[in-house]
Amino acid sequence: MLLIYTHKITHRNKYTFNLFFKDILGIDFTLIDNIEDFKKSDLPKLSYTLNPIGGEVFFTSRNLLFESGITEQNISLFDYNSHKVFFATGKASALPFDVFAASFYLVSRYEEYLPHIRDEHDRFDAKDSLAFQNGFLQKPVVNSWAKWIKDILKSKYPELIFPQKKYQFTSTIDIDNAYAYREKGFTRSLGGYLKSLSKFDFKEIKQRTRVLLGLEKDPYDTYEFQLEILKKYKFKSVYFFLLGDYGVNDKNLPIESKEFQSLIKMLGDYAEVGIHPSYGSNKSKEQLKKEVGRLSKVLHRDVTKSRQHFLKLTLPETYRNLIDLDITDDYTMGFASQVGFRASICTPFNFYDLDMELETKLKIHPFAIMEGTLKYYMNISPADAMSKIKPLIDEVKAVDGEFMSLWHNDTLNNQKLWLGWQKVYEEMAEYATN
Repeated sequence: MLLIYTHKITHRNKYTFNLFFKDILGIDFTLIDNIEDFKKSDLPKLSYTLNPIGGEVFFTSRNLLFESGITEQNISLFDYNSHKVFFATGKASALPFDVFAASFYLVSRYEEYLPHIRDEHDRFDAKDSLAFQNGFLQKPVVNSWAKWIKDILKSKYPELIFPQKKYQFTSTIDIDNAYAYREKGFTRSLGGYLKSLSKFDFKEIKQRTRVLLGLEKDPYDTYEFQLEILKKYKFKSVYFFLLGDYGVNDKNLPIESKEFQSLIKMLGDYAEVGIHPSYGSNKSKEQLKKEVGRLSKVLHRDVTKSRQHFLKLTLPETYRNLIDLDITDDYTMGFASQVGFRASICTPFNFYDLDMELETKLKIHPFAIMEGTLKYYMNISPADAMSKIKPLIDEVKAVDGEFMSLWHNDTLNNQKLWLGWQKVYEEMAEYATN
C-alpha cells in the first residue's frame, strides 16, 4: 500500500494516480489531503504538492491537475533520460518534470479539445500532435515514466511489492467488407460488372463470375488464414463488424444475409466480437443504436466492444454516445496517418471526459499499427513493413505493455494491391508472440 498526499484532491489527480498505480503498476494506494495524517503514517509515502514534507518521495506539482476547464497550455519540451519531457519542475522533485501532469495531458487527449484543423474525414491528424511534432509518437512514454516512478519508489521503499506485469499481443481485425463478390445482391453485382466493363477489366469480370458460380474462393474470404495464424501463434483476437446502412463509405453486406450472420457467429466462436460503427453513425446516435442492436441480435448477447469506422473520433461526443449505449471498451485510439501511440501509452485506460471533468468507465484500448497506414499514408512496401513494426513491438515489450495491431480481412488476400502483406501479418504475429 502506498500513501499519496496532495494539497488538493481533484478528479484529475485521482484519475492520474489511478492510471499510474492501478492500471500500469498494479499497486493499491490511498490518496489524502491531510498533512498531519500523512506525517504520522509509517506506510511508503509519496507527496505531490509544492514543497516536500519530509523524508517521502516528493514530486513537484504544476497547475494542470488542480485546474478545471480547457485552456491553451504553455508547453516547453526538454531532454531527460533520453526522453522528451515537459512541465519542468525544480531540483527538489524526484523527477525534473511534472510526470503526472504531462501524462494527464497526453492520455486525456487534452490537445484534441483545443482548436485545430481536422482532416478530410473530420479527424484530428497525427501531424498536429505534440508527440509527432517532437519525435516521440513511436514511444509509449507514459509507460516508461511509470517505470521510472516504480524504480524511484523501490529504491526508497524496498518493501513495496509491485506485481509482475506481462507483455501481451492483441490482433484486431475490421470487417468493412466481408466478401468482394458474394452476398452483394443483384443490383450491386450488376453495378460491379458494369464498373469492371467500363475499365475493360475482364480479369475481374472472370473472377467475379467464377466466385459467384462457386468455382473460386472470394478474394476477401481470408478467414481460414486468419484462424490458422491465430491457432499457430496463440494470441488474443478481436473482430469488428461494420453493420451500417449502405453508403459511400459504408459498403459491407446487408445484415439480412444469412451467410454474413453465419460468418459473424463463426468468428465469435474463436475470438471476441465488437461493433464497427459506420461512417454515417458518427453524427447520428440513432444510427449507432440501430447498428449495435443488429449485432446484438445476431450474437444473442450484449455488445460491449467498439471501433469507429475510418477511426472517426470526436472528443468527447463519440465516447459519450458509446457510453450511453453501454459500450464498455473502445479500440479507436490510434492515428490513421502515422503508426505509434496516439495517447502515448500502451496500456488500456479509462476515458477521462474533460468537458465533464470526470473519469468514465469506458476502457480505451490503444493500437499502435494499422496496415493501411503503412501502405497508403507512409508508402511502405511489404518488404520494408517489419522495419516499422518491430521497433513498436520492442517498445511495448520493454515496458510490459499491450501491443495491438489493426488489420482488415480484405488486405490479407495476397492479391493485387495487397500482394505480400499476408506474409507481413504472419511475420508480425510471430515476432509479437516470440
